[in-house]
Amino acid sequence: MGCTASDVVAALRLAATVVQEHRDELVRLDQAIGDADHGENLRRGFTALVSRLDAEPPATPGKVLKLVATTLISTVGGAAGPLYGTAFLRASAAVGDAEELDGELMARALQGALDGVVARGKAVVGDKTMVDALTPAVTAAAHAGGGSVSAVLSAAADAAAEGAESTVPMVARKGRASYLGERSAGHLDPGARSTALLLRAFADAAAKA
Repeated sequence: MGCTASDVVAALRLAATVVQEHRDELVRLDQAIGDADHGENLRRGFTALVSRLDAEPPATPGKVLKLVATTLISTVGGAAGPLYGTAFLRASAAVGDAEELDGELMARALQGALDGVVARGKAVVGDKTMVDALTPAVTAAAHAGGGSVSAVLSAAADAAAEGAESTVPMVARKGRASYLGERSAGHLDPGARSTALLLRAFADAAAKA
């Protein structure tokens, strides 16, 4: 069974709850190497998204993802808004007008998200950004692409968690954290952490669907 628009909406509602629960953690992580606004910005964006989903949930997975993109771009400040917004926009384009997502389409959506983030932020693996979580997630999803949506997202979430942890010893080369130079080492990147949290929420939702 594929992943319908209502399944995607359910996953996003769970993601909004997870963002709310981890808001303070993300603020603390961003306090160490950034502007201390990542947690609050994401919370605001996902709160706005839930309101829009309540008002009129879109009819296809691609349209749901496009709504996420436009909402986050318009409500999330800092670098996260454009980056996450572009990620969801490219994911939406990758799945097109499909009524349901299978594992292969989900893997394609994640690849689109990564391509969008890289195009927007110009970061590569090792720069200590969300790309360090998203790149291994996409690789894992591609390997699991012949499986179910749940299997693809579970593999992606596991890989993203490892990728996020790998940012701790890195010296940041992109964004506000890069201004700290060597002092940015020893801290978990907040964008990589939020990427891992979102993918875990999506995987948990898919497992329950």
